Amino acid sequence: MSYTALYRKFRPDTFADVKGQDHIVTTLKNQLKVNRIGHAYLFTGTRGTGKTTVAKILARMVNCENPSPEGPCGECRICKAIAAGASMNVIEIDAASNNSVENVRQIVEEVAYSPAEGKYKVYIIDEVHMLSAGAFNALLKTLEEPPSYVIFILATTEVHKLPVTILSRCQRYDFKRITIDTITDRMRELVQQENVQVEEKALRYIARVADGSMRDALSLLDQCIAFLLGEELTYDRILDVLGAVDTQVFSRLLRSVLERDVPGCIRLLEDVVMQGRELTQFVTDFTWYLRNLMLVQASDGLEDVIDMSTENLNRLREEAEMADADRIIRYIRIFSELSGQIRYSAQKRILVEVALVKLCKPEMETDREAMLDRIRQVEEKVENGVAAAAPGGTAPAAAPGGGSGKAARPQLPRAIPEDVSQIVARWPAIVGSAENPMRIYLKSAKLSLAGDGRLLMVLEDGMASDYFQQHPENKIRLQELLSDFSGKEMEVDIQTVKGRQEFEDNYVDISEMIQMEIEEEEE
Repeated sequence: MSYTALYRKFRPDTFADVKGQDHIVTTLKNQLKVNRIGHAYLFTGTRGTGKTTVAKILARMVNCENPSPEGPCGECRICKAIAAGASMNVIEIDAASNNSVENVRQIVEEVAYSPAEGKYKVYIIDEVHMLSAGAFNALLKTLEEPPSYVIFILATTEVHKLPVTILSRCQRYDFKRITIDTITDRMRELVQQENVQVEEKALRYIARVADGSMRDALSLLDQCIAFLLGEELTYDRILDVLGAVDTQVFSRLLRSVLERDVPGCIRLLEDVVMQGRELTQFVTDFTWYLRNLMLVQASDGLEDVIDMSTENLNRLREEAEMADADRIIRYIRIFSELSGQIRYSAQKRILVEVALVKLCKPEMETDREAMLDRIRQVEEKVENGVAAAAPGGTAPAAAPGGGSGKAARPQLPRAIPEDVSQIVARWPAIVGSAENPMRIYLKSAKLSLAGDGRLLMVLEDGMASDYFQQHPENKIRLQELLSDFSGKEMEVDIQTVKGRQEFEDNYVDISEMIQMEIEEEEE
């Protein structure tokens, strides 16, 4: 006898066996109890959540000779015929392969004949969104006013593709994604019946990978049992079968990214590839890991929605202190975009490597999160003693020993003030909002820090410096413009250099560090 897959072998036969859809089961049981059965039902929801299963239970329930409150008896002649697929009262139609007007017209013609046995003829149309526009139109009238002995049950995973005229004629039931706990409990019951030894951690991982689908979870469990026939299903073995990566690897990868260690990230990815892990699953799991990190940062009360062991959760809390929320959001955005590209790529490894380099090098991007990350890099360099402009714009001291080498630059403050960082980050918008000729002069300006932590704008000697230094009202207008953008009183020091080399020898260009690209509007 051929083997029966777990999801088919343990498909629920009664409402009591349906897991995770209590709101729908209760409603249908109440309707049956008071004999208020609808003529058209629409079951929607993601794959593997029980739409077709509940439809079959309902079809058996309305025709069962000895129904109970929890479902059909399963013993009467009609129940057995329906279960065997031999009943003329329950007609299952796959709309993906029967989507033409002719197919629907055949249904309409058959509806005119009353059931040979039982009370109702039930039409279960799966993936109903695949019907053509003409087929929907042909079904409308019959769906609105079918004979009293006919029930339509439409099932779909893409309800947004259904015409409004169809939606308005049906009772709609939305099937929810099944929780990890519910899927785990169900699998635990099944492995006990199958006499299979499985670690709890392994079951929970399968439940999480199933993404709310009971059928997917049972298919994955079936795959793991077949691979490890007769052996205990441990967490590590499950990872090997599914081509997945352990959580500790994601922790090491995240720490390498936070340290901007590109070689370390590439070496870790090399290890993952050599172990035969599936890169698509790797990207999905790392995105999920970043999501958990974001939730830990957002609140202390979200442990219930983070499916992790206590050990991993403690490590996640530690890592939450190492990175700001906007940086993690940037990481999630990059890997979310990657997950949409990698599925159909022939060079998956290269795409993952590019994404890892982007995480480590925010200067490759120009969005807001990357800009903030660059500013953070500047602050870290400042704390490590990067040189800045001399206080008050005074000339730099001569090199020790009277040599002809470059003069030593004075130290920057330990951190760039928040107001100055905000101005630097928004400098393109500031330049764009200024009027000519100030806009032209601001475009050529270099930004640095004065000795007291104020913004220092360095201009080359000539028309640009004369515009601000010989006309104090222009400097006042600039400070007002900066104040409008920062929301605080802003003062700016202005210094003059004779050329680019003099600036590079004596000042740290903050705007160049974050690689701002200013596009001047053409007048």
